[in-house]
Amino acid sequence: MTKSIIYLHGFASSSDSTKAKLIQKFISKNHRKVKIFTPDLSNNFHEAILQIEKLISVCEKPIAFMGSSLGGYYADYFAQKFNAKAVLINPAIPPLEGFDIHLGENENYSTGEKFNLSHEDIEYLRSISHKKFMNHEKTLVLVESGDEILNYSKSISYFAGSQLDIVYGGNHSYSSFQEKLKKIRNFLRI
Repeated sequence: MTKSIIYLHGFASSSDSTKAKLIQKFISKNHRKVKIFTPDLSNNFHEAILQIEKLISVCEKPIAFMGSSLGGYYADYFAQKFNAKAVLINPAIPPLEGFDIHLGENENYSTGEKFNLSHEDIEYLRSISHKKFMNHEKTLVLVESGDEILNYSKSISYFAGSQLDIVYGGNHSYSSFQEKLKKIRNFLRI
C-alpha cells in the first residue's frame, strides 16, 4: 500500500497550482495514513532533481509519484528508477520536443520569479530520462486530447502498454482532474 505520494508540478509553476491543491486536499481529507508532498521545485533543473532526491530519502516507503507536464517527466523518471507507481498527467516525454522555445528568460507563473534557461540546462533535463520506458504495469497516464502544449498522441504512443485514460477535449491544465481523483486513489491502492 502506498505510504507517501510526491506530486511534482509542471514547468514554471508551483505547489499553488490547482491540481496540486486538489490532490493535497483529497488525500489529506480521505486518506490520513498517506502522506502527500507537493514541493515547490526550483526553476533550476539541477536543483529540482536534488530537491526530489532529498524528499525521496525522507519519505515513508512505498512512494508513488505524480506529476503534470514537466512534473510528469520527473515522476516518470523517478518511478522507473525506484520501481514505483506513477500517475502522469499530460506528461512531457523524452526527448522533450519543442522545449527549446523556453531558451532565454522565463517567468514562473506562480511566483513571478524570472529565470534563464540555456542549451546546457535543457540538455541536462533531457539526460535524466531512461533510454526505454519499462514501468508499464505501474503507470497510469491521464491525457486530454485538447492539450495545446503537448501532443497527446505522442504520450499515448510512448506509454503504450500502461494504463491510459484519454479524455477527448480539455487542455494542458487537464480540466477533468477533479473527476479522476477516485480513479487515481484506486490505482494507487490507498
